Amino acid sequence: MSRVVEEVRLSLPHIELAAHLFGPEDGLPVIALHGWLDNANSFARLAPKLDGLRIVALDMAGHGHSDHRPAGAGYALWDYVYDVLQVAEQLGWKRFALMGHSLGAIVSLVLAGALPERVSHLALIDGVIPPTAGTENAAERLGMALQAQLALQDKRKRVYATLEQAIEARMKGLVAVSREAAELLAQRGLMPVPGGYTWRSDNRLTLASPLRLTEEQAMAFVQRVSCPTRLVVAADGMLAKHGQLLERLPFAREQLPGGHHLHLNDEAGAIFVADCFNRFFAVP
Repeated sequence: MSRVVEEVRLSLPHIELAAHLFGPEDGLPVIALHGWLDNANSFARLAPKLDGLRIVALDMAGHGHSDHRPAGAGYALWDYVYDVLQVAEQLGWKRFALMGHSLGAIVSLVLAGALPERVSHLALIDGVIPPTAGTENAAERLGMALQAQLALQDKRKRVYATLEQAIEARMKGLVAVSREAAELLAQRGLMPVPGGYTWRSDNRLTLASPLRLTEEQAMAFVQRVSCPTRLVVAADGMLAKHGQLLERLPFAREQLPGGHHLHLNDEAGAIFVADCFNRFFAVP
């Protein structure tokens, strides 16, 4: 694959998204989706190592250089799914592969289950089904989410005096990443403001989901997936702790060394994931 990266903007009917474009024009069409609070640079190490793919690595709505959703809107899982479908429509891709990490893997799985005829391959990195919950606390969860949404109106983003401080904060985030990974994410994720730097991401992304699927509902998407699927499980990541769930999945999976961002944290992890996915996509 060519290592040249092209910056593109996609003007969808409802929002404008930014993306990185990798690979030959005649390659297998792939839409790559990053994780929560990350951006298209999540695939900066991995994408150039994948062969024969035409990869559109999105900044998902509210992340990186993509637009934020309008006032009053939110970031529900199915809204991301609709964004991806609109990207495919704009590109003229009636059938395409999905490659996703974490939240991006969940969005990919939901789309592949909802519209299985549209998705040719599903390549997932340390993410698969959305977080689930029982029905008994649904009303309480919604109430708490609504209160948090009201409180967010008065919250201001943190400003870091230096780039170094912002990068160190990302390294120590909810999911820790390496310095190199934090620097790559900062390239697209930070912007200068009076007094220093702040992250571009929409504050509303920090809000908890007001509604969650039951486990039965989430697994219904898994059962509808009809395309070849490969799930990479990070040995020190999030999925490795959910052995019962992994055993229920009908997908081929491969456990690889590294943490949740194994494809981005270092070259070794990116090479491991690239080797796995090159073998996966090479199968007719």
